[in-house]
Amino acid sequence: MRNRYEKFRIFNGLNESQINLFEEKISIIKHSKNDVIFNEGEKGETLFLLLDGEVEITQALTLELSKANFDTREKSILNLKSDEYPIFGEMSIFGTKELRTATVKAISDCKMGEISKFDLLQLCENNNKICYIVMSNICSIITDNLINAKKNILKLTTAFSLILDK
Repeated sequence: MRNRYEKFRIFNGLNESQINLFEEKISIIKHSKNDVIFNEGEKGETLFLLLDGEVEITQALTLELSKANFDTREKSILNLKSDEYPIFGEMSIFGTKELRTATVKAISDCKMGEISKFDLLQLCENNNKICYIVMSNICSIITDNLINAKKNILKLTTAFSLILDK
């Protein structure tokens, strides 16, 4: 029997019985279209695997207009679709402040797997080899996300510079 989680990059290099250890700890949750799954700045102690649907990831762009006046707008960073087998929420699990770095909203009805930091670390404590593989996969995902974010920042600053030069 094929495991529903085997295509998720977080589990690359694990066999079915190893993935099953995680599956036992994963809670299935559903969100309706337009539900906010979590908000930027909230405490986060779980990561999510998008099983079905599509979500939008946004970040606040805060600009100080005066000492007492701020313009805070949400900027869409990217959309994730279940057929890409994405995870999200991983940044708050490993950050020192454990705060969400973005807002995630359901664009369609969604089904997700959710695993807590506690369960993830408990699995790691009991299975060092498996933990090494999963943590390496998460590090790779975070690194790729940071590289893509850097490219997007470069594009935005270049566009801004071109506008200012006119």
